[in-house]
Amino acid sequence: MNRLDSYFGISAAGSTVRREVVGGITTFATMSYIIFVQPTVLSIAGMDAGSVLLATCLASALACFLMGILARYPYALGPGMGENFLFAFAVCGAMAFSWQAGLAIVFLSGVLFVLLAAFRTREKAVEILPDTLKHAIGPAIGLFIAFVGLQWSGIIVLSPATMVKLGPLNHGAPLISLFGLLVMTALMVRGVRGGILIGILVTTGLGVVTGVLPRDIPDMHLSATTFLQLDFGALLGRWQDALLAIALFFFLDLFDTVGTLVGVSAQAGFLKEDGSLPRAGRAFMADALGTCGGALMGTSTVTTYIESASGVAAGARTGLAAVVTGLCFVAGVALAPVVAVVGHDVGPDYYAAVLGIENGLVRMHPAVAPALILVGVLMLAPLRRIKWDDLTEAVPAFLTVAIMPLGYGIAEGISAGCVSYAVLKLATGRWREPHPLMYAVALALVLRYAFVA
Repeated sequence: MNRLDSYFGISAAGSTVRREVVGGITTFATMSYIIFVQPTVLSIAGMDAGSVLLATCLASALACFLMGILARYPYALGPGMGENFLFAFAVCGAMAFSWQAGLAIVFLSGVLFVLLAAFRTREKAVEILPDTLKHAIGPAIGLFIAFVGLQWSGIIVLSPATMVKLGPLNHGAPLISLFGLLVMTALMVRGVRGGILIGILVTTGLGVVTGVLPRDIPDMHLSATTFLQLDFGALLGRWQDALLAIALFFFLDLFDTVGTLVGVSAQAGFLKEDGSLPRAGRAFMADALGTCGGALMGTSTVTTYIESASGVAAGARTGLAAVVTGLCFVAGVALAPVVAVVGHDVGPDYYAAVLGIENGLVRMHPAVAPALILVGVLMLAPLRRIKWDDLTEAVPAFLTVAIMPLGYGIAEGISAGCVSYAVLKLATGRWREPHPLMYAVALALVLRYAFVA
């Protein structure tokens, strides 16, 4: 105990070993839903769910250990919500990269983040994108995630006339999803730790009882088929798209990490009077190395989770809490049988029996869907910071938020925001406001859409 106290500075931080352990477990409970969501999302890209689950747990554990031991902060890490959808729907979907090439892109974005942390140039990178897009990109991804959740629940379905419409709500799939959303929301409003995880398990149980989900546990064999499968060669022939994807992953991870570190550190009282964070470079390095390690194992960008705030609220103040969270992720590998039921795809049966559409191509995961909808809601908060009375700020933000879900592309939404921001500032004579590199980014995006299929 003395060695733990000495290394992590537990007594000096006004904490105890018990508080750190409780804080670490609390953080895990609030973010462990990613164990259920990640295999479901990345399987869209053709990845083996059992291998993704193993990679998710081990990469999260590695990143938590790095954060706890290297930076000695109680921040937990795992594959980011948003980055996983960027991987599956944009990089492996719209851009048509293989998942092996996608992992190479994630790895390179992590290397770029490592260099940023090593040379302490993160502030300059953050300055490139304007505040209005920083506040719009997260909510836009949240709306995209919620839209997918509404589809996976059967609340929104295909329509030949209008593309999408409200689905029949008298069927088991949408009903258990709505019930799950109600349970999750009620638990979070009441301050219950792990409300999303509890909601997923309750929804799954209801799905099994009602016959919507299988009562026999589907096969999900743990494997390592995604480990060390990065394909860098596939990026050479499509380097323009690869660079765009690397930049997208890099900036999303950067904004997530900066926002989380500042927010949770302010809550814990770690920030100095000038607003700086001691050992910030080490925290960034742990985050970046976590992304690289995750890509090598076979999962999308690993980032610092805002759910770390729950552990801080429970009393965690040192890196021991992050280590405990990492150990919980290692134990989470045993949840594979439950994940197989939670992520079961009922889409083809639902579309054939309820909508009369044979071989429906839309996936449906009613036990996972409520979590996506609620996470999407939680991601909308930064919209209040946008200057809606200034159209040169409001229109780019709106286009980002609207085009991302409606155009079904994260990259497309971000591109629309960047290009429209640069054009509007030029057209209104306010060309000095954007960072000079912003014009280069906008021009590159215009050229990409003009000359690259």
